[in-house]
Amino acid sequence: MLIAVDWGTSSLRVARLDDAGRAIEEREFARGILTVPAGGFAQVFEQACGDWMRQPGALALICGMAGSRQGWMEAPYAACPAGLEALASGLTWIAPGRIAIVPGLALERDGIPDVIRGEETKAIGVLQASGASSATIVMPGTHCKWVRARHGRIESFATFMTGEFYALLRQHSILGRTMAEGPFDRDAFLRGLDHAGRSGNLLHAAFSARTLSLFERLPPQAGPSYLSGLLVGEELRSQRPGGHDSVILVGAEKLTLPYGAALDHLGLPCRTLGQEATWLGLHAIASHMGNPS
Repeated sequence: MLIAVDWGTSSLRVARLDDAGRAIEEREFARGILTVPAGGFAQVFEQACGDWMRQPGALALICGMAGSRQGWMEAPYAACPAGLEALASGLTWIAPGRIAIVPGLALERDGIPDVIRGEETKAIGVLQASGASSATIVMPGTHCKWVRARHGRIESFATFMTGEFYALLRQHSILGRTMAEGPFDRDAFLRGLDHAGRSGNLLHAAFSARTLSLFERLPPQAGPSYLSGLLVGEELRSQRPGGHDSVILVGAEKLTLPYGAALDHLGLPCRTLGQEATWLGLHAIASHMGNPS
């Protein structure tokens, strides 16, 4: 029995998977790695899925920040490009034959490193779920990841601190003073998206969130959506997919909705997958495992 574990910074998700990689049972806990004291990972793991691990032949594969330097055990990064074989052969074993951590991926661009942990597994799962061998996979979040897959392998990726910049500007800059909470405003979002594309400079474009409010051309409740549009527009300005790429968004609806609206506005068709991609990715990695050393 395969037990899939997605252990991130703020949450812990576990699932028992069937032979096709679908979840038979899922559990979620607010026990991300930042909540676990030193030496406490084994205990939290036991509380989350110890009963499953006592089943004969149980194998747990863990992806995400549990493999970081602040996690349960550091899993060295594999080099990108990488496919299933590299991920499966690069597992870090906590308990040989029973519990292993999937490696993250690292690459260098112009002498600057970039890394992913957990998203490599999700990207592999996306390919499994979609049946595509090549795709542009977008994973919105605090740090949005753009993953380029070719012929079943992860060829490259790029990280954008879009969600974190949004939080900083919304909560700790003068822009937030003129904004009020409100539902997602598609028109305001697309207005910000278009302005980001025309401006070509986020440092300049961001000030428009203040001036539009100052001259009462943007309602306070629309401000957060406009700001989101500016930031996503800056992201898409450099990462706009081209050619015949299949674009796949992955994540919770709250996160993928704005990106779907942006891509649709730009005439780029996309599809959306949920968190099941992680389970499918871990199942695919398990299927390519050799004998643990």
